Amino acid sequence: MMVSSSNAGAAASVIFTGLKQAVRTRPMMFKQSQISTTPSCELNQSKQVLKPGLYLVGTPIGNLEDITLRALRVLGSANVILSEDTRHSAKLLHHYNIKTPLLSYHKFNESHREQTVLNRLQSGDIVALITDAGTPGISDPGMELAKLCVGKGISVIPIPGPCALVAALSASGLPTNEFTFVGFLPKHASSRNNRLVVSANEAATQIFFVPPHKLCQFLQDTSSIFGESRYFFLSFLSLLGKPLALIYIGLSSFETELYNIHVLSSCRRCVIAREITKMHEEFWHGTIGEAREVYSTQQPKGEITLLIEGKTITMEELPSVSQLESELADLVSGGHSLSMAVKLVAAETSMKRKEIYSIALRKFGKKLGSVDDD
Repeated sequence: MMVSSSNAGAAASVIFTGLKQAVRTRPMMFKQSQISTTPSCELNQSKQVLKPGLYLVGTPIGNLEDITLRALRVLGSANVILSEDTRHSAKLLHHYNIKTPLLSYHKFNESHREQTVLNRLQSGDIVALITDAGTPGISDPGMELAKLCVGKGISVIPIPGPCALVAALSASGLPTNEFTFVGFLPKHASSRNNRLVVSANEAATQIFFVPPHKLCQFLQDTSSIFGESRYFFLSFLSLLGKPLALIYIGLSSFETELYNIHVLSSCRRCVIAREITKMHEEFWHGTIGEAREVYSTQQPKGEITLLIEGKTITMEELPSVSQLESELADLVSGGHSLSMAVKLVAAETSMKRKEIYSIALRKFGKKLGSVDDD
C-alpha cells in the first residue's frame, strides 16, 4: 500500500496529538494502541543505524514516562537485552510494545554470563543492558561488563536516562557544585564506619543509597561520626578551655582534628529523598539529629537517597612565628616543659605540631635542651 508524504505527515500529526492528549489526561495509564503505532515503526526503521556494541540504557526509576526516545529505539533495535530482573523489565517492554528477547544479568550470575555476552558482542551483536531502575553500573550490575568490553576494544555506548542520585541532588537544596556519590555502605561495621569518617571530612555534599530497613542504623552511625551525639560533651569541654580539656582526656593530634569536625558539623543538614518520581515522592529536610528523632519510631517505605551537606571549611589565619614564640615563652616561663608548651600551642591552631616544634627548638632548644616529639 502506497502512502503519500503529505498523508503520512497528517497521520503522524494526529498520532502525536493523541499522545499529547493522553499524557495530559492520564499520565500513567497509556492505552497500548496509543503508544505502539509510531514507536514500533520508528524502531524498526532505525534498526540498521546502530553500530554493534554494548549499550548501557537508562530506564525509569519509578515513572514510566521517564524514558527517552533514543532508549526506546535502542531497546527495540538490540539483538538481546540484558536485564537485572527479566520479570520486572518485561513490564517496561510490554508497556512500549518492544519484542526484543531478554537475558537475565545480575550480580549473582554476571561472572557466569560474561563470556556468553562477550562472544555475542565479538560476533557483531547489538547488546543492551538495563537494570531494574536507573543507569546501569551505578550501584547496579554493569560496571564489570563495561570494564571487560573496554579492555577488549568493544564499543560501550551510554544511553543517558534517569538517575536517582542526580534527581535527588538537583532538588535537595544542598550544594551541587561538588558532591561525592558513596552509594550503599559496606555491610561490615568497621568498613562502614571507616567510609563514614572519610565522608565526614569532605567538604562536598555526600550522597548515599540507604535501604529503608537500615535507615535508623544509618542515622545512628552518622549522628556519632558526623558530630551530633558528641556535640554537648565537646561543648562542655570547650568551657574548660580547649587546650586543658584536650590534655585532660588525652586526645591525640588526630582526635584534635575530630574535635573540630564534630563541633563544626553539629548542625549538619541532611535531605532524605524517598520514592523519587513516584506517587508518594517525598523530600525530608533537617539536621542529622532531627532525622534520627523523626525516624527512630517509624520505618519509611520505598527507595531512599540520603544526602548530607559537606564539612564547613573555615579559613583560619595562621599565627606568625613571633606570635608563636611569644606564646611558647609565656608557657615555658609559667613552668611548663617545652614539650608541653608545644602541645598547648598546637591545640590552639591548625598548624602541625611538628612545625611548632621546629620553631620551639630553634628558639629555646639550646637553653632547655632537646624535647621529645611525642
